[in-house]
Order: sequence, then structure tokens, then C-alpha cells
Amino acid sequence: HVQLVESGGGSVQTGGSLNLSCALSGDEYGRYCMTWFRQSPGKDREGVAGFWPAPSGAAYYAESVKGRFTIYQDNSKNTLHLQMNSLEPEDSGTYLCAASRRTRTCGEMWYAAEKFTYWGQGTQVTVS
Repeated sequence: HVQLVESGGGSVQTGGSLNLSCALSGDEYGRYCMTWFRQSPGKDREGVAGFWPAPSGAAYYAESVKGRFTIYQDNSKNTLHLQMNSLEPEDSGTYLCAASRRTRTCGEMWYAAEKFTYWGQGTQVTVS
């Protein structure tokens, strides 16, 4: 039974940084295409950054976060991270980690919420 648990959210001022973590349990981490989604009031769930661990760790980013956010893995802990720098008020929202076994098409579907089966509960990020 796959479970995802996020942590690391909080409240920061504009220009600040946060590092989010998503721990996967119940299966082998490297089998999943994984994405950080952002849910803001009145907006659709948005794919922020995606990651396909094998074979070389491909990362994908929404245009709005390129150059500011970095997605990376900690294999030893089955954990996916999202380093967020230069945060803006528009980055505020609930950040959810999601995993999908559709690994061969990860590069094409990493941002599509309907393609993901497993979801965490989310962690809140507030930028003011």
C-alpha cells in the first residue's frame, strides 16, 4: 500500500525559501513518476515540478517556477524534495506530492493530475 507524506511547508516573506519533502513508503521509490502539484483557492490543481528517478533522474518544471525551484531525490530515504527559492505570493497554496506508475510517459504527463494514482495530504505554503 503506497503512502506519500509531505512536510516542510510554512509561512515566508517574498523572496524567501522553503524545502518540501515527500516520503514514499510501501513500494520501491524508483518505480514511480512523481510530481509536486499546487492547489490554490479558485484555481485548478497545477503541476509545479515532476521527476522520473530512472535511469538518470529527469526533472520537469512549469514555466512559472523555472530557475527558482529545484526538484531532486534522496534515494537513501525514498524521499523527493522541492527546493523553492525566490518565493512569490503567487506561489502560495497547498503543495501535494503525487506518484504514478506510468513511468514510460512521465515526460509527457507529469503535469496532468488525472494521470496520478497516489496522493499525499499536502503541506501549506504561504508567501506574503
